[in-house]
Amino acid sequence: MKFHKALFAAAMASTMIVATPAHAAAASEKQDAATIAIPAPPAGKGQIVFFRKGGISGSAVACSVFEKGQKISSLGGGRYFIMVADPGKHEFSVKTEATDALALEVESDETQFAVCKIKMGIMVGRPDIRPVPEQEFRAAKSLKLVDAEDMGPGPGALRPEELAAALAPQAVPAAPVAAPAPEAAPASEPAPAAPAPEAAPASEPAPAAPAQ
Repeated sequence: MKFHKALFAAAMASTMIVATPAHAAAASEKQDAATIAIPAPPAGKGQIVFFRKGGISGSAVACSVFEKGQKISSLGGGRYFIMVADPGKHEFSVKTEATDALALEVESDETQFAVCKIKMGIMVGRPDIRPVPEQEFRAAKSLKLVDAEDMGPGPGALRPEELAAALAPQAVPAAPVAAPAPEAAPASEPAPAAPAPEAAPASEPAPAAPAQ
């Protein structure tokens, strides 16, 4: 029997941790979920963080997550992966000797969390997948990103290099360099002044008329 669980993304919005190169390097190592950096989803997309806590119970059975018959990723004990998805309704399933299903309404620019468990079964174990608040994810101990070879062949789960790229600080474009101001043209020398005209020589006075 399938169990369908619905969750509104508005109740599952999360606060992202500021990413640094150290966070990206740590994705391939086990660490407490409280320190795991989750990038913001790409613009116009949503995302779901699937995880499985460590422990002995059901550890020999993989919790493989499918959507529309396509494998997204396996989830071993103490593992997690991030799936980027288009907004809208998504239905996921996990199957062992029984099948469990999860229906989520993915919202743009929001992150949701889902946990998978393997409970006691008759032969192998019964899967249980359900939405949880971010606090439950952050309380998990010793989680590690799923290996790329355990992810499905199609797009969906972020592979280690894709997660590292999403966590890398975005380069800030350099400010454009202002063009140098054109040099001012040298001032032209003033034209030499025209020489003043020479004064005409004074005319000699006419001789006086002789007296009578």
